[in-house]
Amino acid sequence: MEFAADFHIHSKYSRATSKDLDIEHLTLWAKKKGIGLLGTGDFTHHLWLEELKAKLEPTGKGLFVHKGMHFILTVEISNIYSKRGKTYRNHTVILAPSFKTVDKIIAALSARGMNLNSDGRPILGMDIKNTCKIILDIDENCFIIPAHIWTPWFSVFGSKSGFDKFEDCFEEVSEKITCVETGLSSDPAMNWRLSALDRFTLVSNSDAHSPAKIGRECNVFNCELDYNEIIETLNKKDKKRLLYTVEFYPEEGKYHYDGHRDCKVSFSPEESKKHDNQCPQCGKPLTLGVMHRVDELADRPVGYKPKDPIPFINRIPLNEIIADVKEVGTASQAVMKEYESVINHFGNELAVLSKISEEDLRKSVSPKIVEAIIKVREGKVHIAPGYDGEYGKIKIFKEGENSAQGERQLTLF
Repeated sequence: MEFAADFHIHSKYSRATSKDLDIEHLTLWAKKKGIGLLGTGDFTHHLWLEELKAKLEPTGKGLFVHKGMHFILTVEISNIYSKRGKTYRNHTVILAPSFKTVDKIIAALSARGMNLNSDGRPILGMDIKNTCKIILDIDENCFIIPAHIWTPWFSVFGSKSGFDKFEDCFEEVSEKITCVETGLSSDPAMNWRLSALDRFTLVSNSDAHSPAKIGRECNVFNCELDYNEIIETLNKKDKKRLLYTVEFYPEEGKYHYDGHRDCKVSFSPEESKKHDNQCPQCGKPLTLGVMHRVDELADRPVGYKPKDPIPFINRIPLNEIIADVKEVGTASQAVMKEYESVINHFGNELAVLSKISEEDLRKSVSPKIVEAIIKVREGKVHIAPGYDGEYGKIKIFKEGENSAQGERQLTLF
């Protein structure tokens, strides 16, 4: 069966997240978004784990269900540690096949003095390599996904706290990791430029901090809703069962370009190099973004395409499309009302953005919104890239637009 999976989300017990991140709202919004399998997030937090155990029913296949929505046990762990005289910060998503395994992971980390109850995304003062070894020793069926691998502050390759080589981070555990998360500020095409990533399956997830953000990036499978089969698909980079990923336009991610938010300075990598990577306003170092870091490590040119890759599509969330058309904020009542109307008619957002024909859309949706949806599908959008923690700004229509000049063209690879 075909379904979309979003493995990386958070609960209401993580810092800077919505109070609505409970099972009921997650289920409601996952259905609206078109997600068939949702990560639980935060399974190391005692209060969230109690809720998960109380409300999720096991399917007998390593997954769980609540009111028709399937869940998979996940947590994002933050490791902050010193290695070779430098401080590193890494975020990693862990998938587990059972509550029994989760209980053992919690016990093992707690026994080593790790505080798991202060934040849904626990901060561990140990080498990520050692964390992974502990988890895999408990249950070899656990699955490890290095999160948003290019983000400056918390990732394997981050410009502020990362490594130049994957193996320098995970050392002997590297061979057990077969999958990495591209993050909102990069897409597979950017990752294809680094030959060292060829062996990995590239996945994309929302990292949602509120229910409405679920599914903004996701992975579309054609297999059984079975933990072992999903893990096998990811391990084998199976194109027949992992059909494609759904991506942000990477420019919309908040660390795509270099910059300095306090001074409102946003630079491409080329511009940053002209300024010696210093902010021309205050003289402090720029936060070097994902595009810059990819350029630094890449051993292939822009546009390189590997043989027979898993495809991807770029999309903009439906509420942002509606807001652009109406020229109001995404939280406005006009946007919310239109969004609910479209979803109620067509079933879910992913179908509207990617599958419903233009002809069928035009029967029930305003012509301008349909035109905007089609433009997004065709990659005809205008983007001011995000930088230093600021999300990028995307415009589908420009005032007086009468040609495709300046539009970013991107199609399904």
